[in-house]
Amino acid sequence: ERREEGGRGEMPPIAATSPLGSAPLDDRTAEEVRLEEAASKAKRHAGGLKLFSGNGNMALALEIAKILGINLGRATVGRFADGEVNVMIHENVRGKDVYILQPTCPPVNDNIMELLLMVSTLNRASARRITVVIPYYGYARQDRKMQARVPISAADVARLLESMGIDRVIAVDLHCGQIQGFFGPRIPVDNLDGGIVGIDHFGGKDLHNPVIVSPDAGGVYRAKKFKEGLAHKYDWNDVGLAMIIKQRARAGTVDQMDLVGDVKDCDCIIVDDMIDTAGTLCKAADVLKAKGARRVFAFASHGLLSGPGNERIANSKMEECVILNTIPSSPQRAANEKLTELSVAPLLAQTVFNIHAKKSISALFK
Repeated sequence: ERREEGGRGEMPPIAATSPLGSAPLDDRTAEEVRLEEAASKAKRHAGGLKLFSGNGNMALALEIAKILGINLGRATVGRFADGEVNVMIHENVRGKDVYILQPTCPPVNDNIMELLLMVSTLNRASARRITVVIPYYGYARQDRKMQARVPISAADVARLLESMGIDRVIAVDLHCGQIQGFFGPRIPVDNLDGGIVGIDHFGGKDLHNPVIVSPDAGGVYRAKKFKEGLAHKYDWNDVGLAMIIKQRARAGTVDQMDLVGDVKDCDCIIVDDMIDTAGTLCKAADVLKAKGARRVFAFASHGLLSGPGNERIANSKMEECVILNTIPSSPQRAANEKLTELSVAPLLAQTVFNIHAKKSISALFK
């Protein structure tokens, strides 16, 4: 509206108001708040981030999607009448940055097949980039030829994924670091340290003369990192380090265990990457107790708990056994009072977001 003042036409100032944040916080209606949240979510994921999941660990995928503030991608991952895997994506992924969460835990072969077919489906649907998030990498223990005429299965699974056309891999505590090298140089692998979730848990406990124990020679580096994490974050500079040397007769059985280090009148934390049948872990707890340990705790990223594993932990001399939810839980585990399950979802969600936003991942572990 133009007003005539002194023969001169002047436009009054136009107050441009927007429901997306220019109004004072107190005056916003519920609809404006909802619109603002939707706009901020759209801005945060402007590059087209999509998260899909197979049947390996749906609960973890939903938790990650909730933290990221996005909906889990709509897909059918089922079975045909004859048992073949049936995969169908129900939304547009053309040009999107796609993440597939699928641990290759038991049933291992079914989960691997689902993952391979989901990658193939998304590639054929013209996804811009496909990142597989594998919290637990199956076949990881077969990483070298220990005897004649055996496969190197960890490398073969990597080759299968690579041939399907993945662009990146995110894993949590691979059984051994060299698995990263089984993927080609064009496929970066981020091996996340699940220990930082455990460090926060044990840092809040009142531990007397804490000692970090590695249950075998191969896990000393992992135990050392856990010790350094506690020292850095909680100023525990008097944390000790010990190691158990085990001699196996065959896979799944332990013959003899010897302790290197002193644990008398100490609270011990056994740090490992996975607990399978829990035979090694429970025997290690017995050895530590026999050597005069005050209390024994355990931390592992992957709680497979195959066969009698859950029952062994329930009847063991340990105070508490802490695992991450990289593998879906079960009612038997929930009923085990000595078993504590921590969530790795915040760590994975932050990693996915940092990769999508082209930010550093190593900064998460400083």
